[in-house]
Amino acid sequence: MIPIKNAEEIRKMRTVCRIAAEALDVLKREAAPGVNTYDLDQLARRHIEKLGARSACHNYQIGSSRFPSYSCISVNEEVVHGIGSLKRVIQPGDIVALDVVVHFDGYVGDNAATVKIGRVAPEVERLVDVTEQALYEGIAVSRPGKRVGDISHVIQKYVESRKLSIVREFVGHGVGASMHEEPQIPNFGRKNTGAKLRPGMVLAIEPMVNLGGPEVQVLEDGWTVVTADRRPSAHFEHTVLITEDGPEILTLLKK
Repeated sequence: MIPIKNAEEIRKMRTVCRIAAEALDVLKREAAPGVNTYDLDQLARRHIEKLGARSACHNYQIGSSRFPSYSCISVNEEVVHGIGSLKRVIQPGDIVALDVVVHFDGYVGDNAATVKIGRVAPEVERLVDVTEQALYEGIAVSRPGKRVGDISHVIQKYVESRKLSIVREFVGHGVGASMHEEPQIPNFGRKNTGAKLRPGMVLAIEPMVNLGGPEVQVLEDGWTVVTADRRPSAHFEHTVLITEDGPEILTLLKK
């Protein structure tokens, strides 16, 4: 059953998504050569706490394992769920995927972006640009009467037409009172399949795209997902509200 948010729940979702977007913006501006990912993660923690919220990533539990960081910071071949580390120092030419999930007043806001550190290789720049555009291709079809499979299909079609690979093991999802709600939103699929979209649904749409093959592996830490061929990967995400008039991007930072 896909939750339909009422007016009060939507108000709370707008608030928490603004906080998540602000925290992500801080990380995007501070990601630079010489900065280690632990310090970047601690910056996220401080900013989220300053706004009276808390990280929804920190201590997130799967089985007996709890995620130790306050944000997910994934560099180059790391796809998602990278753990902040003093040993991982950002270098010129890297790409860094920043994923910030915030809990405030009973609701969750979720967003991610991949930043280029200085000048990157042309093929890596194309990877990042295509992944970001794929997100907006998916958002554009997120309208009442469309289906989840329409989002999945348009993302897959766009990415694969650019000769890049979709990660299949990890998908987008509904979001609201918890980080992961129904429906699951794969970044691949067929049109006219899956649940029908209705006003009041809130979706976290998040293409994860690889420069090489689609295969991924999980490292020994039990969390960090990397490309099997160790080629770069990019990740973008917005929390999106379905309205009568179309999609409203709740994590789009209004400056």
